[in-house]
Amino acid sequence: MTVKERYKAVLEIFAREMPSPQTELHYDTPFHLLLAVILSAQCTDKRVNMVTPALFEAFPDPETLAAASPQTVYELIRSVSYPNNKTRSLIGAARTIVDEFNGDVPDNIDDLMRIPGVGRKTANVMLAVVWNRAAMAVDTHVFRVSERIGLTTGSRNPLTTEKALVRNIPDELIPMAHHWLILHGRYTCKARRPDCLNCSLTSVCRYYSRQGKSDSDN
Repeated sequence: MTVKERYKAVLEIFAREMPSPQTELHYDTPFHLLLAVILSAQCTDKRVNMVTPALFEAFPDPETLAAASPQTVYELIRSVSYPNNKTRSLIGAARTIVDEFNGDVPDNIDDLMRIPGVGRKTANVMLAVVWNRAAMAVDTHVFRVSERIGLTTGSRNPLTTEKALVRNIPDELIPMAHHWLILHGRYTCKARRPDCLNCSLTSVCRYYSRQGKSDSDN
């Protein structure tokens, strides 16, 4: 199977199995999604969704968060990973949005990455989810699943994976493919033991053809 054939088959299966994939982070505005994505670094979406309702109610917009005390913010997010660092990032992000972008979350990757707590992955999440742009956010799930399936080969880092995926996936499918790969990695192609018995991609998966089939037969 060529790389082009594998991409085509994988995308067709994903589209059939998950026709309307969505982020599992809860949010109501682009600003609140940004806060949720910052909080989700090395933390589960489930935990973030437990924290954000009170955070969003306390800080409905960048202006209110920009004026908040670190202790107030910390108390609201203390159950997530690295709450001290994330407290600084959240307040810093709000202040930057107020001071540099007139209170609006910017819609381009360069400006997004000027915001504290926002790296390339977070910026691409915002572009794909809020503005439906052809932006591929590569987290640990996307990185792992792409390599296992065979969409990438020997990727050195997330940027290498991102470039390969963007090069081979049609622009209009990239926002959905971002969710497809994350959700597949979260629930099926897990890090320690991929659930090949319940995977719809076994017919086109490089890992399964090399190793997974024998593992599933045991």
